[in-house]
Amino acid sequence: MSTLILGFLTSLIVSFIATPYVKKLAEKVGAVDAPNQRKVHTRIMPRMGGLAIYLGYLVAFFLFVPYASMSEMLGIFIGSTIVMAVGMLDDKYQLSPKWKLLGQLIATAIVVIPFGLKIGVVNLPYSGSIDFSSGWLFWLAIPLTMFWIVGVTNAVNLIDGLDGLSAGVSAIAAGTMGVMALLMGDYKVATYCFVLLGAILGFLYFNFHPARLFMGDTGSLFLGFNLAALSIMGFKEALFVSFIIPIVVLGVPLWDTFFAIVRRIVNKKPISSPDKGHLHHCLLNMGLSHRATVLTIYSISIFFGTMAILLTKTTKWTTIIVMVVLLIAIHLGTEIVGLVSRRHRPLINAYRRLRIKQAEQERRTN
Repeated sequence: MSTLILGFLTSLIVSFIATPYVKKLAEKVGAVDAPNQRKVHTRIMPRMGGLAIYLGYLVAFFLFVPYASMSEMLGIFIGSTIVMAVGMLDDKYQLSPKWKLLGQLIATAIVVIPFGLKIGVVNLPYSGSIDFSSGWLFWLAIPLTMFWIVGVTNAVNLIDGLDGLSAGVSAIAAGTMGVMALLMGDYKVATYCFVLLGAILGFLYFNFHPARLFMGDTGSLFLGFNLAALSIMGFKEALFVSFIIPIVVLGVPLWDTFFAIVRRIVNKKPISSPDKGHLHHCLLNMGLSHRATVLTIYSISIFFGTMAILLTKTTKWTTIIVMVVLLIAIHLGTEIVGLVSRRHRPLINAYRRLRIKQAEQERRTN
């Protein structure tokens, strides 16, 4: 436990000290973010702040994380370093999406193939399990794992739209995974999670609204890759949790990304096309302030994290009930904020039709 605490404090302090210097470096090399019609900020801001997160993580990783005894953990370090470098290049030179995707695929292939980080046993909810460790399923595990890591990496990148948003949501996810690893007795994974958490918090002091710099793709890709890989390493065995737990832990970025895809399909636009329909945009359009929007999404993330922890301790029927309630709440929340469209609101429209029928019946009775 002392190693975990020292790792957390070291990464936090190094990240905190490094952030002002990284800000000056970003300004010097021209890694800045200019405002446009899609973005919320109104002045040129230095980005590449994720380098400070990486530096805090780097120092604490080599001092406190037992990577030598876990090849998967060393693989995550190498892979996340690659995507961090890709993010730095993008923050400076604005890489095309295909080059960013290529960098992510290379990093993912490295952690999956030579270092062996793959989906192991998927424990289906109360209907047996699927073992990906042998036979033809062994080869299916490789593309599934790569799809998950690349998908989550980009989901975290997509929510990086407000001051402190992506960093805060990532911190909550890392903290949740750390707590769950502690409850499972996996102190190695817990130490890694808290090292990552400390590095994020040291940077978040400068990134929360009003931000002094942005993390850029340097930070969002790095954090997304780490969270995706950790969700597999920490929860890949049937003895730990069922396959729904990592999805719940990363609920906010996955929710936002899923409905961004749905929204673009409904509006007949390319899936990769940018827009201003993400969760944070919708909350701003509802009249919430910048800070209130971020804190609201933090609250949603904490709710998801708490549910993920509780799901590991609940009975069969309680888990089913909680998941049904979560799905209804997500769908209802999506309709309320207009995450897909102001016109496509089946639950709300059904409720309104029911209320109209009730009102008509009351008038007839009277």
